[in-house]
Amino acid sequence: MLSCGQAIVESVDIITPVVNTPFLFGSISAVNSVSDIYAMGGKPLTALALVGFPSCDFGPEVVKEILKGAISILDKIKVNLIGGHTFEDPELKFGLSVTGTVDRNKILRQRGSNPGDVLVLTKPIGIGILTTALKARKLSESDIYEAIEWMLRLNDTAAKVAVEAGATSATDVTGFGLLGHAYSMVRDSSVNFIISRKDIPVMSKTEEMIDAGMVPEGAYNNLKYFKGKVEITGDLNEGNKLLLADPQTSGGLLLTLPQDKLDVFRSSGEPFYIIGRVEEGRGKILVNA
Repeated sequence: MLSCGQAIVESVDIITPVVNTPFLFGSISAVNSVSDIYAMGGKPLTALALVGFPSCDFGPEVVKEILKGAISILDKIKVNLIGGHTFEDPELKFGLSVTGTVDRNKILRQRGSNPGDVLVLTKPIGIGILTTALKARKLSESDIYEAIEWMLRLNDTAAKVAVEAGATSATDVTGFGLLGHAYSMVRDSSVNFIISRKDIPVMSKTEEMIDAGMVPEGAYNNLKYFKGKVEITGDLNEGNKLLLADPQTSGGLLLTLPQDKLDVFRSSGEPFYIIGRVEEGRGKILVNA
């Protein structure tokens, strides 16, 4: 039963493998799936597993390991896996449908940023590029250890701090990349986001892999979508543009909050990076080199 002032929040997310180890893939997928609930300021309670795989290529032992990895995360955050569904698919896929609750008066929403707010990111970017390099065998799992650690990091504490700090808008950064999710926060609004490329944290080896051509197709598709919506000033090369469009798996939270509330993040010990500011505008994103 819901208590007075609570609401139910629902989310579903399915991904293809971003690492080679089934247990690790299940763990990352679980963290990724519950992130949408945290991005709303909610608390996940139950989950249903969704598994697609080619039965001729993968045996039950692989699926068991994926589920074990997911359960290891769900147990950690006291979320009950109450069932699931498998389906035949030409490509291995796994994810969770998650149900949670949220305080109606403290919901983190995508819209609501105000001029004068600061723009905060809670995880570095580059995951899509690094996992593409892993699939191409340019890097090993040990080479992308940093990215794996970030993908396994839950957004629960960051969300709690965001609520406490009075964040005016929030989302998690996933498949549409940093620019795509930022645009979802300003589209058709009366504000602009001014983003500083030099202040955006980037995982190690990412720029090296961009130079090696290890950019996922999704980054190119995202960049096409941004045309006319994102204004890039200064000398920002194609590699940097693709980096900002790089699809993330289990990325961080992108938040806006009043500048005088930054001390809440500073005192929390939670990682955060100030990457820009909010100004009056017409729903645009301006990126400075």
